[in-house]
Amino acid sequence: MTLERLAATCIFPSFAGPVAPAWVLRRLERGLGGLCLFAYNVRDREQLAALTASLRAARDDVVIGIDEEGGDVTRLEAARGSSYPGNGALGAVDDLELTEQVAAAIAADLRDVGVNLDFAPVADVLVNPANPVIGIRSFGSDPGLVSRHVAAFVRGLQRQGVAACAKHFPGHGATEQDSHLELPVVTDDVREGFPPFRAAIDTGVQAIMTAHVLVPALDDVPATVSPAILRLLRDELGYDGVVIADALEMKAVSETIGVERSAVRALSAGVDALLIGHDLHEEAVAAVQQALVEAVAAGELREERLREAAARVERLGAWAAAGESAPADADAGRTVARRALEVHGDVALEPAPLVVELRPAANMAAGQAEHALGEILAERVPGTRSVFVAEGGAVPDARPAIVVVRDAHRHAWMRELAERLSPAVVVEVGVPVWRPRGPAYIATYGGSRVSFEAVVDVLAGVGAAA
Repeated sequence: MTLERLAATCIFPSFAGPVAPAWVLRRLERGLGGLCLFAYNVRDREQLAALTASLRAARDDVVIGIDEEGGDVTRLEAARGSSYPGNGALGAVDDLELTEQVAAAIAADLRDVGVNLDFAPVADVLVNPANPVIGIRSFGSDPGLVSRHVAAFVRGLQRQGVAACAKHFPGHGATEQDSHLELPVVTDDVREGFPPFRAAIDTGVQAIMTAHVLVPALDDVPATVSPAILRLLRDELGYDGVVIADALEMKAVSETIGVERSAVRALSAGVDALLIGHDLHEEAVAAVQQALVEAVAAGELREERLREAAARVERLGAWAAAGESAPADADAGRTVARRALEVHGDVALEPAPLVVELRPAANMAAGQAEHALGEILAERVPGTRSVFVAEGGAVPDARPAIVVVRDAHRHAWMRELAERLSPAVVVEVGVPVWRPRGPAYIATYGGSRVSFEAVVDVLAGVGAAA
């Protein structure tokens, strides 16, 4: 292959809209190795299946990836909320068979619409509860528990022919910064977070994603562009599959190194595939491809390294193209949602309840949810009213029946309001660290639609308090 085609094979860009633009189809014919889809590419499942079919018509072994973690991070069901709880709920239930069933059901949904790579599971151990980007996306704070469930999730996805991608190596769970917005620093011993990645590798995971984090004990550059850190993955953990760089538009690298320079340095360090990201399209693809070709010509990037990376991407494409899905238990998500609930106190519902949802700034990985507990409760209980309150926003005069909080331990304004409003019930949909002084409390371990439906069941008397 020419250097241009080798470089193209290692690039996984995105594009806006429900139909592939001409430049994407043209570049697929010229060797583009993969694509990353987002919620803005999904109108409904029929449309998405048609979109992926058009992409595959241009290149039959194209890798089509998407973030479908379940819980808060969903692209297929961004408009209504996920049918599957996320890692936090799965870890709370701690039933490996259920975790594998949920992953298999997610994979069956993805195969049905032509997606063959899932950027999941999150393998980060939640070392720091103040983490703004991992949080409830982690299976938990115990490396052993996280390892067991990462392996189960990988098995569930890949038995359905969907490649799993464990993320974010060497670990993003100990940070207090979001790499979408800045460069996080990890001062803990990152090796303590290696067991889940080792478990994924032992299970045959097809891909591992890097984290844009700085580990001063190992290197003075972000992990994505660090030969020293990627050698740990290749040599110490023995991984020979595809290494994917997290999106290069994230400010942790785009504002410290730059997109094109990050691409060259990541490939040189040992990365195989480059996610261009949500907001960078054809112009960025052309610039990254040209930067890789010029780096080879300048001797900065070895041609053998570029060929090795392209070969791994092609191997992943062949594996994914050969996969087949089987029937899966779509009700597994509902089972997990019910079992994950923590219910304390009297949660009997008042007539015509007022639901006040205290919303922090949206997690960049998940985006702002379009569904809400009050909306789902209104489908069951006539007269339900909902109010959304951001930090500093207007607060209703009436006493709410329910206040919904997310990661209240991270937001003093949220804790103060929840106490001052004296609701009958506080519902925590993030990491349940803080507990209110009030008499009734429910923890969902995530904001999936099925988790909210499980809460509604309890409020309506279908479930029982613990």
